[in-house]
Amino acid sequence: MTFAGSGDGESGSERAHFVLVPMMAQGHTIPMTDMARLLAEHGAQVSFITTPVNAARLEGFAADVKAAGLAVQLVELHFPAAEFGLPDGCENLDMIQSKNLFLNFMETCAALQEPLMAYLREQQRSPPSCIISDMMHWWTGDIARELGIPRLTFSGFCGFSSLVRYIIFHNNLLEHVTDDNELITIPGFPTLLELTKAKLPGTLCVPGMEQIREKMYEEELRCDGEITNSFKELETLYIESYEQIARKKVWTIGPMCLCHRNSNTTAARGNKAPMDEAQCLQWLDSRKPGSVIFVSFGSLACTTPQQIVELGLGLEASKKPFIWVIKAGPKFPEVEEWLADGFEERVKDRGMIIRGWAPQVMILWHQAIGGFVTHCGWNSTIEGICAGVPMITWPHFAEQFLNEKLVVDVLKLGVEVGVQGVTQWGSEQQEVMVTRDAVETAVNTLMGEGEATEELRMRAEDCAIKARRAFDEEGSSYNNVRLLIQEMENKTNACG
Repeated sequence: MTFAGSGDGESGSERAHFVLVPMMAQGHTIPMTDMARLLAEHGAQVSFITTPVNAARLEGFAADVKAAGLAVQLVELHFPAAEFGLPDGCENLDMIQSKNLFLNFMETCAALQEPLMAYLREQQRSPPSCIISDMMHWWTGDIARELGIPRLTFSGFCGFSSLVRYIIFHNNLLEHVTDDNELITIPGFPTLLELTKAKLPGTLCVPGMEQIREKMYEEELRCDGEITNSFKELETLYIESYEQIARKKVWTIGPMCLCHRNSNTTAARGNKAPMDEAQCLQWLDSRKPGSVIFVSFGSLACTTPQQIVELGLGLEASKKPFIWVIKAGPKFPEVEEWLADGFEERVKDRGMIIRGWAPQVMILWHQAIGGFVTHCGWNSTIEGICAGVPMITWPHFAEQFLNEKLVVDVLKLGVEVGVQGVTQWGSEQQEVMVTRDAVETAVNTLMGEGEATEELRMRAEDCAIKARRAFDEEGSSYNNVRLLIQEMENKTNACG
């Protein structure tokens, strides 16, 4: 166990003690580190469950909460990778070499049930009040029931996408649909929504996913509520509809990344960036406000070399300054060869290329950023909303096409680049999904002048203002955090 911080609150069992169990994947873990910080800032005690390799990635987070004197503990559990057919030390989803090992990875996660239970039983001085776990960790439901405490799920989805996913599962909507291109109308959704089967959540083609999904949904029905990294004012209709249909409390406590807005810790979120952050900031400082387009596709999407080349040539043709985060996994040497073969030299005066991990929030919140090309993962989407920048949407898989609908059609904060097909996670797909011309057109639309573009910017800034208000003292999300902690304290004291 690593003590990341020590709180000054009351000793004994009166203070709520939250046990956070994130999915070991960067896009799932990062918002839960923000959640841990947020709960601790409001006076709760937090045990953050992790493994040795993931704990090493969380060094920046651990140092941050320790410096702030927050009551957050990193609890390291042994991850028995080799016992389940994984390479030793393979402790994060971005480390598995094939999607065929996904089931092995999830079974290894489930093997943490016994050691986690043993650890929690030892906490006599401060027994846990509540478990908040990633929805994929269905096995934590058994722990919560055995300890007699609530379990809340965290999906990483917004209310809009959570509602669609719930309707699809409970209506078996996709069960008899064989054509991936068949247009599906979502029944019971508060507004008209149509998408092809392939673009809906629940169609991820990963061996073993179906049996995990069944257990996950069964446990979701039994959970005591859900935490959402969103805020009520952004999507009131969908959050309220979701609560009604699921008959559970949905705690909107986001945007959780805003817990960093008054600190210098945004660069410490997630992995260690391979580039010099000071150099990145210096480059951004040299640019005019709102002049730079930021391009990043998250932690799991590994774009094929052919598509990377097409995207790069579109950025070059746009003649706009850009920061581009490139991930190509095992294929990166091919990309590196292309970058070195003239591209990087041609764009050196207006383009910064980051290989691998990047401090996304730090970059997005810089005044030089005027637009965001995103894969529409919810973390990136909500971070873009907080930054007040319009977006170019480029979804790949999972619920990302739903987030695109929310951004483009409902909130009207962005434009589609024109993705028609789905890029399945872990699959080899060689075709170019989006042409250089489409990239150039989208970038010039978003970063250009004109009434439509100005309206996009105004709406984006308005959403950013609403996000900050929700997070401010007495805002909707601020109050939800307080009420959540209070409810768990009351349950703890009632049992005591």
